[in-house]
Amino acid sequence: MKSQKIAIKNPTGLHLRPAGNLCREAMKFKSKVTFDYDGNIANAKSVLSVLGACIKSGDEITLICEGEDEEEALTYLIDYINNGLGE
Repeated sequence: MKSQKIAIKNPTGLHLRPAGNLCREAMKFKSKVTFDYDGNIANAKSVLSVLGACIKSGDEITLICEGEDEEEALTYLIDYINNGLGE
């Protein structure tokens, strides 16, 4: 298991479009990809789970990757989030 804290920088947080982008990118990996926000675990491969976490701009999450490509997944997704989630 690999994990890392990261702040969400998108001005609108994880609304539908960036949530969908995050899920699409997370699904490219075989590892289980989740994140912890305020004690709640959300499945990063599920748009409804990501939206249900109600992540706003500036909120800090802990991205967690578990599986055979966990290190690659964590590195890629951290970079993807830092670069604005495709927005």
